Amino acid sequence: MSSSMRAQMEAELEQLHRTMERLADASASLESATEEVVAKNRLVGAKVDATGELIELKFHTRAYRDMAPAELAAAVTDVVNRARRQMAERVSGVYSPFLPEEVDTRAAMDGRLDPREVLDRMGVSLDDLGSPPVFPSAPFPKEGDRDERTR
Repeated sequence: MSSSMRAQMEAELEQLHRTMERLADASASLESATEEVVAKNRLVGAKVDATGELIELKFHTRAYRDMAPAELAAAVTDVVNRARRQMAERVSGVYSPFLPEEVDTRAAMDGRLDPREVLDRMGVSLDDLGSPPVFPSAPFPKEGDRDERTR
């Protein structure tokens, strides 16, 4: 291997290590992250973690006792959903620097990412990638097993 190729490989490996450290730092920053939203009327507040899981629901007044069930449900649902959206935006902002610009971070998080669309935006056709590799359906022979070629 030429020294210039080795130097290039070492530089790429160093870049990969720096990126992995930044990604670990990004993940750590979200580990204890929370987002909290309080209703405009201050009736109810919701707190979610970085996964969008509801971790706290607070009623700040006793006014909820006089509310119709549907009205109370709507107020709770609204604050929970707003807290989740805020957290999703925050998580998206933290991880988007690690993705190609052609990838919509929110779509990826919401399960709406279309790999074909991403490849199209990158100017890559699935035809350009060739056929996927074909792997044998049977497991590889175990050591000591013999086949026709080794007899």
